[in-house]
Amino acid sequence: MAPNFAARANQALIQSSPKWRLAIWLLLMLAASLWTLQLWQNGARVQSDILAMLPHLQQDKLTERALNQVEATLADQVYIALVAKNETTAIAAAKLLMQKLEDDLVARGKQGALTDIRSADIQLGEALGQFYFPHRFKLLTAPQAEALASQNIESLIEAATAQLYNAFSYANSNLLAQDPLLLFPANLLALPPSSKVRASQGILLANQGDNVAAVVMAKGRESAFNPNAQLAQMTALTQGLDAVKQSYPDITVLKAGALFHALAATQTAKSEISILGLASLLGVIALVWLAFRSVMPLLLAIVTISSGLLLAVTFTLSVFGELHLLTLVFGTSLIGIAIDYSFHFYCERLSDTERSAQATVAYIFPTVTLAFITSALAYVGIGLAPFPGMQQVAIFCAAGLLGAYLTLILAYPLLAGSRLPEGSRPLALAGTYLACLTQLSKRFTTPLGMGLFALVILVWCLGGVTKLTVDDDIRHLQQSPASVTEPENQLRQLLSGGTDNQFLLVRAPNEEALLQQLERVSPMLDAAITNQELGNYVSLSRYLPSHQKQDTAYRLQGEIYQTQLDQILASLGLDENLKPELQAAYLAAKTDYITPATFFTLEAGKQLAPLWLAPNEANSLVSNGALNDDGASADHGADQGADYGADYGAIVLLGGIQQIDALKARFAHDESVQLIDKVADISAVMGHYRLLTLKLLALALGIALLLFSLNFGFKKAAVVVAVPALAALLTLATLGLTGSPLSLFHALALILVFGIGIDYSLFFASAQNHGKAVMMAVFMSACSTLLAFGLLAFSQTQAIHYFGLTLSLGIGFTFLLSPLILTTTLALTTNQLLTTKKS
Repeated sequence: MAPNFAARANQALIQSSPKWRLAIWLLLMLAASLWTLQLWQNGARVQSDILAMLPHLQQDKLTERALNQVEATLADQVYIALVAKNETTAIAAAKLLMQKLEDDLVARGKQGALTDIRSADIQLGEALGQFYFPHRFKLLTAPQAEALASQNIESLIEAATAQLYNAFSYANSNLLAQDPLLLFPANLLALPPSSKVRASQGILLANQGDNVAAVVMAKGRESAFNPNAQLAQMTALTQGLDAVKQSYPDITVLKAGALFHALAATQTAKSEISILGLASLLGVIALVWLAFRSVMPLLLAIVTISSGLLLAVTFTLSVFGELHLLTLVFGTSLIGIAIDYSFHFYCERLSDTERSAQATVAYIFPTVTLAFITSALAYVGIGLAPFPGMQQVAIFCAAGLLGAYLTLILAYPLLAGSRLPEGSRPLALAGTYLACLTQLSKRFTTPLGMGLFALVILVWCLGGVTKLTVDDDIRHLQQSPASVTEPENQLRQLLSGGTDNQFLLVRAPNEEALLQQLERVSPMLDAAITNQELGNYVSLSRYLPSHQKQDTAYRLQGEIYQTQLDQILASLGLDENLKPELQAAYLAAKTDYITPATFFTLEAGKQLAPLWLAPNEANSLVSNGALNDDGASADHGADQGADYGADYGAIVLLGGIQQIDALKARFAHDESVQLIDKVADISAVMGHYRLLTLKLLALALGIALLLFSLNFGFKKAAVVVAVPALAALLTLATLGLTGSPLSLFHALALILVFGIGIDYSLFFASAQNHGKAVMMAVFMSACSTLLAFGLLAFSQTQAIHYFGLTLSLGIGFTFLLSPLILTTTLALTTNQLLTTKKS
């Protein structure tokens, strides 16, 4: 059926009018151009967010919501530390920076790049004091509770007396009249987590050796991975920091936040797009000129590449609505693949100068079509990966190949009608190379030669594959430069480790049970800090005691206000007339509790609200609405609230993690506490899809064998498929010998090694006249592909480097092995003829 279809297609191509075909091609390109322009005008954009490339994790609703909350809260934070020789200078510099950022925000209004500019908030502490003081009878620190439980009132009286004579204490007559043992100040001081930082004049300070660092924080209004937002945020920061440097030239600046990682990634990607793309394009142009010494092949090569890139952008924007910068970096390799069709066309024209352009297209149509289908299927294999970015690469490159293929079929018959200059020299060189391979093949086709060849391949493959290691850690695929990571690490140390991407998700069936769970988890985390497994943590248990804990504190304080109040007032020299008021206040507080609903109405509560995950609509409004300044996400939270299930959840932020495995072990057998490690989860998904991709490659080889058997017969089809299969195996072995670990991106590249390499095998399997034209075309195709992917191997982004390195090795091995299909066939035929003559 396949040969009949090819024959009918060839006949149709020969009979069809080149002018009509060119007109159809022009209409297609015009339609694609207009549609792409429309997409850009309707909001299509270039995306630089590396997170957009990450795989989608299959999580339950509560876990998914927790991940979204943490990312929304932490993703766009910017931290600046101004390190000075003394506290006065550090505070002054920090105030100047905050003033400049505030001025920019006021000047730009809703277009301001940075919002929520802050350092320490003294008013926040006062607001917390006002909120908690009416609930003082429900609050006790651990030492206070222990003293009351053991009826050791004397120790509390001594502590209160010490505070009375301490010049820096909170004690005053008004506080004494309502809290005679001065228990409340200690409870207020226990609210924030322990940290190395302190506050002075509204500025957060930390010591760095003999110097003092003032810390300023802000939040980007838009995503740090948006190129326009990056520019606006960096402009505001640069202007502010320049003003600080002018006034305080000795200040050292430390910066941390996703903004600086995203900016480095964007600059790297843009640089590589321009450098790698330009180098690849110039290399292809030089290759075409040296081979054909004519302007027309050069112009048509540019037309082929341009039409491929146009359809690639059109399809990608139509499917995704955006184009990732890394897709463009990967897409530079399209130049080296799309041009292959032009090479095969012109090499066939050189081999038969009397054949017309239309007849040449018809002649190579069956093989080119089969090659296009197999390459497109290889890209479809890449699209099965869980990476949205790699799915974009698949669509981009498959559509680009379609553009090049249609240009060859529709435009070349008319545009490539002019004759070429004499091309005997390139063809002669190709013929000489094939002749040498034929002589070599004669030696390998003997039993001894085949045995030695197989032994060398076997030793190489076994030696390399056994040394091959695996690395699925996503962090190794995108590494920021030291200029970004070193200041960030210093700043994290100042902030007691900062906040890591890992966090705890605590869940319970109701609000009270959740609060009790949080209280049970906190001592375990305190023990982890003591064992240096963890630097710090932020938990709502500090701010929201459970009803059970509040009832316990209330009952214990009954020892003060119902039993020992006379003794306490006398010991502290207080008026005994205070007793009725104190007892009345104590009794009135019995049914008055601290609740999440009331706490989250505070400014401090709004900042912590994203850590609280309630299933009902009202709390969804609170927790989601607190994530931005204009309340835009509140309605979204209400809409989605019903989908989160019946469980309550709370997030415990972790910072300065030193021993992640030890932390996981602490909660390994507790179903209500889950350590969420998105990086580890993504790495596990990568490992899963790495194995799946390699299995897909094996399946593709099997399908190709069946498909080609219909056209070539089983034996020849087996040889055609064996070439890319052996090339992939040799590539894996070489990676093992060179110490390069195997990742998903290596496996995805092997899919392309198959898709591109099978083209070479197909053309050699279909070659006639000793294959000089095919050898020249394959040589040029391999050179252009190696130019593209070889350059990708020099990328600073590890994922792209792995991709380019694997493809370079794979295509190189395929180029060396694919001519053996032709030369081995010729050598075997010659040996058979000689054997027949002797017999």
